[in-house]
Amino acid sequence: MLRYATPLIFAAIGGIFSERSGVTNIGLEGMLLSGAFFGILAADKLESWPLGLLMAAASGAVFGLIHAFFSIHLRSDQIVGGFAINFLALGITGYLFIDIYGGQGTPTDVPEIPDVHLAFLQDWYFIGPIFGQLNLMIWLAAATVVLSWAVLFRTPVGLRLRAVGEHPRAAETVGISVYATRYVAVTLSGVLAALGGAYLSIGFVNSFSQNMTAGRGFIALAVVITGNWRPFSAAAIALLFGLSSALAQRLPAYSDSAAVLFQALPYVLTLIAVAGVIGRSIPPAAVGRPYKKQ
Repeated sequence: MLRYATPLIFAAIGGIFSERSGVTNIGLEGMLLSGAFFGILAADKLESWPLGLLMAAASGAVFGLIHAFFSIHLRSDQIVGGFAINFLALGITGYLFIDIYGGQGTPTDVPEIPDVHLAFLQDWYFIGPIFGQLNLMIWLAAATVVLSWAVLFRTPVGLRLRAVGEHPRAAETVGISVYATRYVAVTLSGVLAALGGAYLSIGFVNSFSQNMTAGRGFIALAVVITGNWRPFSAAAIALLFGLSSALAQRLPAYSDSAAVLFQALPYVLTLIAVAGVIGRSIPPAAVGRPYKKQ
């Protein structure tokens, strides 16, 4: 469950930062995918998983900056811009994957993000097998949730970011740069989503395939909405999605038809969440609305 939820948590926290600043980020899918590809590419060619994470974060930042430029400076439609990011990432990663690796795929000996072994938990019944040897990125995802909550709701930086997402005109009158705040938030959104993608390729499956994110970015967007743009709530929803994905992998041994249903469950829950059936979420007042300086 935790392994399946981790990329969703990274992408969802990124989406929260972007949308709390007032910019809708449909491009989470493309940012996840770019992180997955460039993460494993750098880990393979440079023989270092930390450099893989760094390259993944850089690719996410680039896609975030592109989305920010079109959404903030050019004031283009943020939904259309987000889909453009997704298609751009799909095209770039697909082309480079075929060009570099051809039909052979990625090597099997790519450096992996290591697990964190907690020896003192090994003898604890039930807890030890679950938390005793989790991947490093799972712990970083948990830390990201706590840190993002603290930044958003317990610091002046978070207050300014939320002000920009609620009342950008009022924020500007008190000296807050709406453009700069949104640029930072959307870029950070890309970095976090890309780290989730890197976990997929060099922390979870240790390989890459075209379009391997398979809609996880859209699920992360549903997590943001269902979680009411709050980190802890979003993390809880991501765990629910992760549970359904984990069950889908376990059930084929008992029932193929039930496994197929559970594989579809995250996408069904996404539709339900976006439709507002699971509670009525209240988005930031200015999200999705282009802002023009006076």
